[in-house]
Amino acid sequence: MKIAARIVIGVIVAAMTIWGVGMLYFSPLLLLAWRPFGAGGYAALTILAFLFLSRRRRTVLGSVCAFALLVVLFFQIPGSNEREWQPEVSNRPYATIRGDLITIHNVRNFDYRSENDFDAPWEERTYNLSKLDSADIVAVYWAGKAIAHVMLSFGFAGKDYLTVSIETRKEKGESYSTLAGFFRQYELYYVVADERDVIGVRTNYRQPQEDVYVYRTNAPIKNIRRIFLDYIKSINDLRDRPAYYNTLTTNCTTSILFHTRMNPESPPLSGKILLSGYVPDYLYELGRLDTTKPFAELERLSRVNDRAQATDKDAAFSQRIREGLPRPAPLAQP
Repeated sequence: MKIAARIVIGVIVAAMTIWGVGMLYFSPLLLLAWRPFGAGGYAALTILAFLFLSRRRRTVLGSVCAFALLVVLFFQIPGSNEREWQPEVSNRPYATIRGDLITIHNVRNFDYRSENDFDAPWEERTYNLSKLDSADIVAVYWAGKAIAHVMLSFGFAGKDYLTVSIETRKEKGESYSTLAGFFRQYELYYVVADERDVIGVRTNYRQPQEDVYVYRTNAPIKNIRRIFLDYIKSINDLRDRPAYYNTLTTNCTTSILFHTRMNPESPPLSGKILLSGYVPDYLYELGRLDTTKPFAELERLSRVNDRAQATDKDAAFSQRIREGLPRPAPLAQP
């Protein structure tokens, strides 16, 4: 029993130490130049304490107290909207509401010549909530089946489509790191964009090209409108109170799940949500997509790369990439 207890305590202390090292190294708690020293010093002090201090209970208690202090400091790190942002996330979107009319400011509609060469118009667009009648899942793959970037695209009377992509807000010169994403390295950002921008850049201009799938859902219209309004609330909240992205808990897929909690039919949490590439499979199993075809056939039809490349800058981009993808009949209203 003593050996088992020591093993358990050892694993816990090791996990706390690894988290503390990662937090000191990646988070903005310390100045960039000091982070390696802070992380290395914390690890070294912990190891030396357990090697040379004889009173192990006090050493464990001291380790727990140090970890608790780091956790408190971690959650006190403020987010910011005032940094030197990369151009594609430089403007924070926000919305104003007058009855059913929702005006969204800073809708991204870039005109690309290549992924990093573009004209960068930010637009103001007004949408009528009473015409919002569809929500499509957009899944983007670049490294196998298990991992995907998932977005939600809202359709207004089959004419206007607005995509919201929940991402990291990276500073100039900053690249994405999955590990750093656990430690408040990136602010949370909602890209609100025209589909020709946010889908087209991935199918037509990014190298290597990414595989983009558009899955039409059968969500009840009332539910779609609730989710859209919850998105708008979060977008406005982030303008006033910036928050952090987290690789596990606040990412592109879990955030969509949290928005669907506005509705009683929200999908339960599943490993297929954490492994985001399997979200379409999961929704198919739940009957939220077109189940009149085998999933393999639906998946093949839902890949829009060829249609997006043929359409490119066409004003009817959204309609053309959906050719051959009939929307399943909406579920009954709750």
